[in-house]
Amino acid sequence: MHQIEELREALAASVKPVKTRKTAHDKRESAILHRTPFVPPTAASAEGIYVTLVDGRRVVDGVGGAAVAAIGMGNRRVIKAVQDQVERMAYIYNAQCSNEPAEELARMIVDGSDGAFELCSEAMEGAIKLAKQYFYETKEPKRRNFIARKLSYHGNTIATLGLSHHIARRTPYEEIIDHEHFHHVSPAYARRYQQDDETEGEYVSRLAEELEDKFQELGPETVIAFVAETVVGATSGVVPPPRGYLKAMKAVCDRHGALFLLDEVMSGMGRMGTMHGWQTYGDGISPDIQAVAKGLGGGYAVIGAVLMNKRVADGVRNGSGWWQHGHTYQAHPIACAAALEVQKIIAEENLLENCRKQGKYMERLLKERLLSPNSPAAPFTYDIRGAGGFWGIEFNIPPEKDFTRNMRLTKRFGALLQAKTMDKGLICIAMDGGADGYNGSHAILAPPYNVTKQQVEQIVDLFVDSVEELVREVLL
Repeated sequence: MHQIEELREALAASVKPVKTRKTAHDKRESAILHRTPFVPPTAASAEGIYVTLVDGRRVVDGVGGAAVAAIGMGNRRVIKAVQDQVERMAYIYNAQCSNEPAEELARMIVDGSDGAFELCSEAMEGAIKLAKQYFYETKEPKRRNFIARKLSYHGNTIATLGLSHHIARRTPYEEIIDHEHFHHVSPAYARRYQQDDETEGEYVSRLAEELEDKFQELGPETVIAFVAETVVGATSGVVPPPRGYLKAMKAVCDRHGALFLLDEVMSGMGRMGTMHGWQTYGDGISPDIQAVAKGLGGGYAVIGAVLMNKRVADGVRNGSGWWQHGHTYQAHPIACAAALEVQKIIAEENLLENCRKQGKYMERLLKERLLSPNSPAAPFTYDIRGAGGFWGIEFNIPPEKDFTRNMRLTKRFGALLQAKTMDKGLICIAMDGGADGYNGSHAILAPPYNVTKQQVEQIVDLFVDSVEELVREVLL
């Protein structure tokens, strides 16, 4: 609690109230209550990985918005698919009629998932409700608890914030978050939390034992599901699981009849170089329920999906026979048409192979540049990790140099880095507190799956130049 209070005070001290909300392209005040303490620059257009701002600057989007853009912007095939769908049918309420793009998209995802899934619907809030409904249908009403992990993030609704353990995002709402049904165990964050005398296997065994202990504490018959991001995204900056971890966690769930639920909103649908993140890190296992979103529509539409295996699908089918969940715009024809075309392009152009190839090249360049003895950033670069089109760069800023003690740091290193990269013409995600909710800073790079070698070099050049310049300014 002391660190949470310290974080609150530090954030309050480092963020001055915004007195004017002027937009970049005119003198009028912005009518939007932005999610940042400043008015962000306004984008006018985008093509591929390049974004043109209203002031005429052209910047490189090195992170696909928030690991969303799977094939870049301005793809003519997707644009035509959306236009064609608008002409055919812009909207139909899916409680009354299904639609062809939704049916075809669901079948494509299910058929491309190595037999892991039976049905597809829409993401994390829906996954929570589906998991609970499964046990309602199978007559296990005592199951009421979810177990997730510390340093996790599963969404911004009140329910998904409760499932999450992102301290900064939870803090304003802590008093109304559900603490009774959402519980947390340690993160699978070997770089920070594996002990010096532990092997990777011993670390995994310790985490599995902790999960087992949590089941016993709550009562195994009361647990609905264990929930984890296959690869942790924004909270800690692309943290893959240790080898054997997902398999060990699923074994605990299976032993007690609970569900194994994976959140691949950020890491799924090709982002790791495989269609699903568990195909890269799952050691042969697959989840009972999985949420996907960002890479599904690639930024061309707002869309998410919940995938369920045969066990869950049959549980609902053999009970009421229908999912007691829905939204007005669920399975929206235009969104499904856009996502369907994005997924066809990824498959037909073999973009996952390119994603893996360029990802390895990006890893090599980042390590060569940032870990070089000649780089001023080397002493502060703690880890470079990821796969495919999802890379995290973690920085370890010594306490005596961090912003509460360093007069040259008016903000945390991550916040300063995000501003620095934008100044140099690169959009990336950079955040702070990923190590434990307070310490640590990290950045994320997530280019589209069709990124070229030359574009990878451009992204890395801009990123490394930004890091090294910032290090010289505030840490040396």
